[in-house]
Amino acid sequence: MFTNNARIVLTGIFLAMGLFFSYHQTYELMAAALLFIVLLIWGYFKEGTVILAAKSFHKKDYDKTALLLSQISNPSWLSKKRRGFYEFIMGGVYLQKQDFDEAEKHYELAAQYPLRTANDHVAALVHVANISIRRGNYDKAGAYLQLANKHQGEVKSKMKEVIAKLEQELKQHKK
Repeated sequence: MFTNNARIVLTGIFLAMGLFFSYHQTYELMAAALLFIVLLIWGYFKEGTVILAAKSFHKKDYDKTALLLSQISNPSWLSKKRRGFYEFIMGGVYLQKQDFDEAEKHYELAAQYPLRTANDHVAALVHVANISIRRGNYDKAGAYLQLANKHQGEVKSKMKEVIAKLEQELKQHKK
């Protein structure tokens, strides 16, 4: 839950503390400082800045969200839960920028990972279906709506309405 700059500063502080404790032969405290450094490095690779990006995404600050997500150098190293959320948020950022190719790609990836709730998972599927309908790829849209319908009992009523509207629109285009 730190930015990369905050991780670097904290790592420097804990390293200095570790050296200080080593100099004073307080090896238990030195080991604790080194453990904190290891945790910060582990968090960089497995957690990234996804939580901070999610907070700014919910505040609709898409520029800050994109900046925070760009700090993640290799998303494939994120834990499965964070990777799904990373892809979902990136899809939302690209959707706001109206870059539908990238948004579709990220939402497809998000649907392959576990998300917080079934509603989030269905939202990723519905976004891909919606983009596919807009592009005239009705077979793909139908497939993704079918996947979304498998979670029908687990989603909120608003999402059910969105699915119903997309299915209706898909039926009109297939005629």
